[in-house]
Amino acid sequence: MMRRAILTLLPLLALAGCGDSDVQEVRTWMKQVDSQTQPTVKPLQAPKKFVPFAYAAADQPDPFNANKLLAELAKSRPGGGLQPDTNRRKEFLESFPLDVMKMVGTLEKDKQIFGLLQIDHTVYQVRPGQHAGQNFGLITSVSEDAITIKEIVQDAAGDWVERMSKLELQESKENTK
Repeated sequence: MMRRAILTLLPLLALAGCGDSDVQEVRTWMKQVDSQTQPTVKPLQAPKKFVPFAYAAADQPDPFNANKLLAELAKSRPGGGLQPDTNRRKEFLESFPLDVMKMVGTLEKDKQIFGLLQIDHTVYQVRPGQHAGQNFGLITSVSEDAITIKEIVQDAAGDWVERMSKLELQESKENTK
């Protein structure tokens, strides 16, 4: 019986050691630190005063008017600059870009040399003075190994400039075997 009483009291004594005394000390310390600590918050700056601007040039010409800018650009180009003839009737080969055209040979008729251009599976005869390509290209010369084309293209500034292109003779697949 004594043994039973000791076994019952032993856990109760162990629980008594886990009392609230340490927690109370921590709470007291936290209250003390909280009362002594003063937070520092920087005050916000006052907003800057906004002064509205009165636009007094309402009766002046608009500096961003597109017509005015175009007129100034036209003045800066002597003679109006290079431009393609957009009123000219387009030729058939102008509907294809130059990168799909291949020079596959030449042909001579009545002492005049013609270039042979292949587009897809069709071959066309061309001579100097004809137009080809989508950039207002004019065929300037035809030789046995190349066709020279003068194109008129726009540069980054929007000005029309001439660009020379060459379609060189392409070796056929049958000759390379």
